[in-house]
Amino acid sequence: MNRMPRRLLWGVLPLLVVGAALAVSGVPGSTAAESDAGRLERLSGALESYVEEGGLAGAVALVARGGEVSYLEAVGHRDVAAGDPMETDDIFRIASQTKAIVSVGVMILQEEGGLLISDPLGRYLPEYMETTVAVPDGAGGYDIVPANRPITIRDLLTHTAGIGYGGGPAAELWEEAGIQGWYFAHRDEPVRETVRRMAALPMDAQPGERYVYGYATDILGALVEEVSGEPLDAFLRARIFEPLGMVDTHFYLPEEKRDRLTVVYSASEDGLAPAPDPGGMVGQGAYVDGPRASFSGGAGLLSTAHDYARFLQMMLNGGELDGARILSSKSVDLMTVNHVGDRFNWGGGVGFGLGFSVLADLGARGTPGSVGEYGWGGAYHSTYWVDPAEDLVVVYFTQLIPTGGVDDHAKLRTLVYQALDEMQ
Repeated sequence: MNRMPRRLLWGVLPLLVVGAALAVSGVPGSTAAESDAGRLERLSGALESYVEEGGLAGAVALVARGGEVSYLEAVGHRDVAAGDPMETDDIFRIASQTKAIVSVGVMILQEEGGLLISDPLGRYLPEYMETTVAVPDGAGGYDIVPANRPITIRDLLTHTAGIGYGGGPAAELWEEAGIQGWYFAHRDEPVRETVRRMAALPMDAQPGERYVYGYATDILGALVEEVSGEPLDAFLRARIFEPLGMVDTHFYLPEEKRDRLTVVYSASEDGLAPAPDPGGMVGQGAYVDGPRASFSGGAGLLSTAHDYARFLQMMLNGGELDGARILSSKSVDLMTVNHVGDRFNWGGGVGFGLGFSVLADLGARGTPGSVGEYGWGGAYHSTYWVDPAEDLVVVYFTQLIPTGGVDDHAKLRTLVYQALDEMQ
């Protein structure tokens, strides 16, 4: 099969669905094309079965290899009650998938000479020059001690700054401050002010001591604002979204796109039901009707499978897509290697880079993939990964919290790789 040039492929991507993509993947009667279709149809069948069995309301999956879309399909419904079918250009809350984009923003500023990731955070956000840590005392309480060194920007990028989501040893102090959990869309204050208040609270661990997942990338978002002199939404729009043609990626949805925002569902013993509106971490969120004041660098963005795939293809291409260079290839290399050694608390051959998890040992993880693969996911049950060894990008969006234990992520991975040999 002759591959489409990457520029042409991504330019027409919104028009593609799996049937169309497969129809152009070979001439009639081609054995390879028929095999490809058959293997990819296994993925379609699996996703449709989750909808039919009540595990998912709907989803969009995109698989690209060598810059060419091999698979793009929507299953189920955007809104079950309204009978609205899911479409491939529907918009999803991507939550922690925001982190990779903001991390790229930090690396852009390093390349422009605005900062070094080895710098102490307090050089730019002075309230972080001296912080404290809550240390359990062994009797159910804790002591508050000074941090043994300043937090660095690299600590934040690798989630080794010791900053959780407000649920650590001093959880009651974070609760009193009104700062717990990853959801920011309801906040009627700029993220810079929320981050400023965080600095006075005890952290969960000493800087560099261990991997602690939490507000690190929200703090990086405030850092981007401070160094660039722009609101985070404006910075990302000018430096990443517009150059990459990510036209449907926003912190808060324009009114004219309201009908494309997918409904969030929650799993229970009685099946799926819409999450509360607006709710909080479990809910529809204040992404259309709300204060629109807080740009959460850790979990705030909305996007489409097409837009996010363009971002990932830029990373896979070494920082460039369709003539727009976002990062140097060496910055991409630095972001996508393991920086944390054995401090990553998941184990299983997985480490963490600058904004992405990184696979270091395929056998230790025990699922299909390649050493050097990087990715992450979001609280609403979305996921993605990039496999440079296979020139592969995978994006999977759905809106489900809590999930009820559905195993679609594992099935997706298996079925993508079983069809890989025919994605030529």
